[in-house]
This record gives sequence, structure tokens and C-alpha cells, in this order.
Amino acid sequence: MCKKKALNMLKLIISVIKLEKDETKEANPPALRRIFKDSSIAKLLDFLTLYRAFDYSKVELSRNSGVSWKTLYQIWPILEKYNLVVKTRQIGRATLYKLNTDNPIANALHKLSLEIAIFDAEKVVKEELAKEEIVEAVEPATQT
Repeated sequence: MCKKKALNMLKLIISVIKLEKDETKEANPPALRRIFKDSSIAKLLDFLTLYRAFDYSKVELSRNSGVSWKTLYQIWPILEKYNLVVKTRQIGRATLYKLNTDNPIANALHKLSLEIAIFDAEKVVKEELAKEEIVEAVEPATQT
């Protein structure tokens, strides 16, 4: 029986370590990726909504959003079709783009990402408060 408990404890420790490794890869992913997982369009839209005040070349968008160059060029027509991006200026041969803040779809995506962030923040606060209550309940019992 003691060996079985030790084996179960070891399995639990290994699973916690694996979970911590997975969490450290991206402990706080951007809001849209929390719902749409690792889809390339979600990565790109997350980056564009997060940094909507700035303009970027396609190379910078690819690098900064974590979307490959090839994938960016495959999904770019979708962004243009829905008028989600707008050309802002030309620097040499590079054309710079940013999120079209006049587009109602882009504004809805921004609001959605804010709502997701608020939801997640409230959840974390509740969890931390619950942890504090448990610690406070345990501390008086250990002092006696």
C-alpha cells in the first residue's frame, strides 16, 4: 500500500512538472488566442488589436505575431476582404499597415479581446482570494 501511494505521488509530481512547463511556454496568451487557440488568423488579429495604434510592414507583422511569412500571405486576402487592415504609409519598398479602427468588425474584435481579458482577470482574482481564505483558515489552526 505504501509503494502504491508513493507511485501515485510520483505520478502527480510528474504531471505538475509537465503542466508547469506547458504553462511557462505561454502563461498569458493574448485574448483571442484563448478562444481560437493557436490559429494563425487569431495570432495576427491579436497582434493587430493589441497594437492597433501602430503600423507595421508585412514582414514585421509576420515576425511579431508569430505567423509564418507564407501563412501571412495566405490569410492576408481575408483581412483585406473584410477591410480589417488599412495601408498607412510607404517607407521605401515597404508598405505599412495597421488595424482599421473605423471598421465595425475590427472594433468588435477589440471589444471581444477586452471582454476576454476582463473575464480572465476576474477569474484569477477570485482564485487568489480563495487561496488567501484557505491560508487564513489554516494559519490559526497551526498556531494552536
